[in-house]
Amino acid sequence: MSSVETTTPAVRKTALNPVHRQMGAKMVDFNGWDMPVEYPASIGGGIISEHMAVRTGVGIFDVSHMGDIRLAGPQALAAVQHISMNDASRLGVGQAQYSALLYPQGTFVDDVIVHRLGETEYLLVINAGTREKDFNWVRDNTRQFDCAVENLSDDFTQIAIQGPKGVNLLQKLTDADLSAVKFYWVTRGELCGIKNILMGRTGYTAEDGFEVYVPADEPTSARVWNEILAAGKEFGVVPCGLGSRNTLRLEGKLPLYGHEISDTINVWEAGVDRFCKMEKPEFVGRAGLEKAKAAGIKRSLVGLEMTERGIARDGYKVLDVNGREIGYVTSGSPAPFLKKNIALAYVPVELAAVGTAVKVEIRGAGVGAVVVPTPFYKRPKKQV
Repeated sequence: MSSVETTTPAVRKTALNPVHRQMGAKMVDFNGWDMPVEYPASIGGGIISEHMAVRTGVGIFDVSHMGDIRLAGPQALAAVQHISMNDASRLGVGQAQYSALLYPQGTFVDDVIVHRLGETEYLLVINAGTREKDFNWVRDNTRQFDCAVENLSDDFTQIAIQGPKGVNLLQKLTDADLSAVKFYWVTRGELCGIKNILMGRTGYTAEDGFEVYVPADEPTSARVWNEILAAGKEFGVVPCGLGSRNTLRLEGKLPLYGHEISDTINVWEAGVDRFCKMEKPEFVGRAGLEKAKAAGIKRSLVGLEMTERGIARDGYKVLDVNGREIGYVTSGSPAPFLKKNIALAYVPVELAAVGTAVKVEIRGAGVGAVVVPTPFYKRPKKQV
């Protein structure tokens, strides 16, 4: 036997993995996690059906692969301000904001949701594929502050209840008054008989909805998942996988790490600078962003709609009208609700104006597309 053994990293599983398999979900390896991509049509599944359920009714997702980092202590706010680009000092207790962790040059470690849970307690929700990297980066960049940094990623089963009827479904299962919770705020209450459950009016679908954090043991997770499905029958609830999660977030132009944002893309290029508060005190990446802006931004993230028959896929080349390569597609697919073929792509700033004609190289041929306004989809205004 060799003295050097190589081991393949085990694919990780959420506490709901047995439930997905019992339901007949099609499973895929997503960033090292065994996750459902879609559910069988026999239970209302399929990417298009799941997508439409979220847009018109309600769908639920297992998003327990996401990571959670808690910062707590006298200097927790100072630590969060140092490592994130948005202004966490604006958050009230119970409020959340979209933000990002940046490298010194202004490119992305990851994008995050920052929650202020208490006077000196913050929770960062991070992406699945960057869990360990993010935690190590946060820990290493907050050592000078008087606050504890804890990796709570394996403590929770996180279930997203998304869609216009999501609030109605969840209200059946909790004693919290959800009508009092604004978008990007959180509350705590009893859920399915479990006390003090965190519930945030957040999500990744460009739709209204909640994300709930329940204990990560398999029996509790399965019970809550099944009770949510049972309570949602009157609303036509559908279990949803990563396939529809991707098409939903694409319609809403919500970035995905490794696609629209990465360690080689900066905040200006990605077009998320409205969440970057350059006026706040020093934060990691601020000087790099100033330098990048002074040097001039060369490319921009745009929305494309195919004008000729064809589907732009991730990584496809974008060409100008003369067939010269000018950029690439970061994410692309049919948009089930909009009934169009859409994509996000990086192109030179001089070709980023709405109405600019371009082509996408599909199987060796340039197929017509046009730059369109984004987000492709905006949810209707509601009385909340």
